[in-house]
Amino acid sequence: MPSLQNKVAIVTGSSRGIGRAIAERLGRDGASVAVTYAKNKDKAEEVVAAIKASGSEAIALQVDVKEIDSVRRLFQQVLDHFGRIDILVNNAAGKNIFKPTIEMTNDEYNSMFDITRGVYFALQEAAKHLADGGRIISISTSGTVMAIPAGGAYSGSKGAIEQFSACLAKELGKRGITVNTVSPGVTDTDGLVLDEEQVNQLIAQTPLQRLGQPKDVADAVAILVSDDAHWITGQSIRANGGIA
Repeated sequence: MPSLQNKVAIVTGSSRGIGRAIAERLGRDGASVAVTYAKNKDKAEEVVAAIKASGSEAIALQVDVKEIDSVRRLFQQVLDHFGRIDILVNNAAGKNIFKPTIEMTNDEYNSMFDITRGVYFALQEAAKHLADGGRIISISTSGTVMAIPAGGAYSGSKGAIEQFSACLAKELGKRGITVNTVSPGVTDTDGLVLDEEQVNQLIAQTPLQRLGQPKDVADAVAILVSDDAHWITGQSIRANGGIA
């Protein structure tokens, strides 16, 4: 029997990239999946079709994680459709802006921290609605420990998510709900904005000598949402090929 049989998962921002890989992996492992998207319904429906082809149920729901009411509506829609929620993967992200501190604008700063606020209230909804024994994973970045020049605002927006998660893990432990973050390194998605020279430099710094792939992150998430990870909580797992 698939390891996530009879489980229901929400994966935010799952129409492409890392989120898509996670949603499809959880579907292959037997979970019913709520695929969420901000604008690209067609891409989200492709993910739904792939999950259904693997033998699991899935629906596509439009969500603006920057709006708290939209986040709350998402949880109610999933409960109405599937009757329960067992897994939340907070993957949705906006544009990752790297600028020296002296150049960062208020709007650019807010665009990243608006997503962070949405993650906080998604965690709040999960705390209210997840079944006992559930799993919560939020996607962060290895940049929170690498002190990247021009990465202060971006890394700060993700560092806050790690703190939200660590504290929530202590709040929900008595219900058997685990709360962790997964921190990718540089990952080969359509959001990668580095030039070839920068990419080659990062590969050279990575012990496993390649860029990360969405599947690499999805595999880490799959481990953490499994029954075998019941004793892992309050942790930030770096799925980054060893770059430091």
